[in-house]
Amino acid sequence: MGHLKLHIPGPVEVSERTFQAFRSPMIGHRSQAFKDLYGRMQPKLQALLYTRQLVYISTSSAWGVMEGAIRNLVAKKVLNCMCGAFSDKWFDVSKRCGKDAEPLQVPWGSPIRAEAVDKKLATGQFDALTFIHNETSTGVMSPMAEIAALKRKYPDVMFIVDTVSSMTATKLEFDALGIDVMLAGTQKAFALPPGTAVFVCSPAALAKAATLKDRGYYFDFLEFQKNAEGNMTPSTPSIGHVFALESKLDEIFAEGVDARFARHAKLAAMTRAWAANHGFTLFPDQGFESVTLTCVNNGAKPGGRVVDVPKLQKLVRDQGILMDGGYGKIKGTTFRLSNMGDETEVTMNRLYAALDNAMKQL
Repeated sequence: MGHLKLHIPGPVEVSERTFQAFRSPMIGHRSQAFKDLYGRMQPKLQALLYTRQLVYISTSSAWGVMEGAIRNLVAKKVLNCMCGAFSDKWFDVSKRCGKDAEPLQVPWGSPIRAEAVDKKLATGQFDALTFIHNETSTGVMSPMAEIAALKRKYPDVMFIVDTVSSMTATKLEFDALGIDVMLAGTQKAFALPPGTAVFVCSPAALAKAATLKDRGYYFDFLEFQKNAEGNMTPSTPSIGHVFALESKLDEIFAEGVDARFARHAKLAAMTRAWAANHGFTLFPDQGFESVTLTCVNNGAKPGGRVVDVPKLQKLVRDQGILMDGGYGKIKGTTFRLSNMGDETEVTMNRLYAALDNAMKQL
């Protein structure tokens, strides 16, 4: 079989236009041509993230920047807000970095809420917290603004936010939110190949990083800032990714950021409607569903239809589409359908048609 159309939560489908940009002729990473490339992109990156801060490009997965944030910003103790497989992993990463860490665990399918975070931060034990905006394993989107508002009450606590599967798909106003680090990988809603991360830091985060001596080199936030001031990266970047990112930014602004956000919201609503029309319920608590993927309940929670997920996957795969069969401890008792990146009503309707056909054979 040839290429399978990706409707998994990442990597997502990459367009031919993006691949063409990725294959641009190579330039020197310390050349004026690269500086010009990075410099052209910077205003659009800032506009996309609603920030006046410099936006950094890291040749790594998002987890590299996540670990870097722990090493750069945790001196005392970090609160790891945990609501699914990826946010839960922050706790393990924090401990492996040798940091004092405490979990704030909520049931999978439920969001992180400000009241619970406030109660923990009020103890005065923490100088940082980690929080995933859009938990990919469960399809839960926690209320970012509600939690970010706590920063005003705890200005000395570093707010480190993973927006890996929400950046570019919904409005994330970095400066207005007042958070300290916001990061994403390119393989999700950016619809680029995996291998690069985009992130931004507050002045307070850079000041805090300057006080820590064991932040390393590759993910040293001060190195990113110093180099970004000259339209450079601290170490050799994946130049293909940078060309592809420039192309994608051109597409995003040609569509219009508000239109892009609305498109993701509409496609997510269409997918939820498909699930309901087939008798399924959703895994996330009502009102906290992701706008980039839909996590369909298949027995993980009471209620709704239950099907043979591996068989459903095979039947859909036979039609040229790859869907996800659930992740971690809810594999098979949920399944996930992605609508992030370049998807449209036309492409999503093709997915629904393949699913409809498969459902008839179950």
